[in-house]
Amino acid sequence: MKILKIFLYDEPSVPELKVDELCKFVQDTFSVPVEKRKNIFSLANEKTASKLASCRIFNTRKPFETHSPTKEEIEFELATFYDSKKTENIVMYDGFEFQRIVSELISDYETTLDKLHIVFTNKLTCTYDDSDYRYHGRAVICSNPAIISTTGIVEAPAKPRGYYLELISNVVQGVNVETMKKKYQGTYLEYNDKRFSAVSEGYVLQVIFYYLTGEAFCESRECRLNNAHWQSDLLYSQLEKGKLCGKHQKVLEQLSTLYNNP
Repeated sequence: MKILKIFLYDEPSVPELKVDELCKFVQDTFSVPVEKRKNIFSLANEKTASKLASCRIFNTRKPFETHSPTKEEIEFELATFYDSKKTENIVMYDGFEFQRIVSELISDYETTLDKLHIVFTNKLTCTYDDSDYRYHGRAVICSNPAIISTTGIVEAPAKPRGYYLELISNVVQGVNVETMKKKYQGTYLEYNDKRFSAVSEGYVLQVIFYYLTGEAFCESRECRLNNAHWQSDLLYSQLEKGKLCGKHQKVLEQLSTLYNNP
């Protein structure tokens, strides 16, 4: 299967996400035409808002159950369609339900297998893990459309262990938490972090590799396809190394040969 076009949907609440540069990165890497689009929810309405509110997660220890949304929750979702910066508190959504709802916003004409849609959103997508019976935040839901959560990129990979130990200690003792955060500044990705767009390249690669090969992730920290569970691994794989491992570089070269020889 060949992808004939890739669409990247912007998340305007994250100005550090340079979607124009991401489009160029994808086009240069895969030799596939790439089109930048507005935020996917600019196409949404009250019906979409109700569906989104219904896939919120309130009990992280139970598998997904459809929620009956309140009028206020629907109005909140509607408000974020017009201005996604309105999100003040983190709301958790079932990732697969979220992806299904997003797919309904794409026209039938553009849902063919040769067109890949990659949606950036600041809404936190989560999936239920049967191994420990709880929901976990996810940075990426690989599918078509694929979902990349900017909040998930910040919140899903864990910060250094010492950060959490000091955080608990400082809260108990009443110490200024901001002082503690400054101590660990730079060791993890933050909101409004200028490194955001470069890190996002790796998640876009994971989406495209998954769509083309059925394999999204790599176990090696030396690869941009690494599914980082720690912020330190994320920053190492995406910024310090910033390239694919030998195995996946060969896969990319094979894909490039396919696309350059129609």
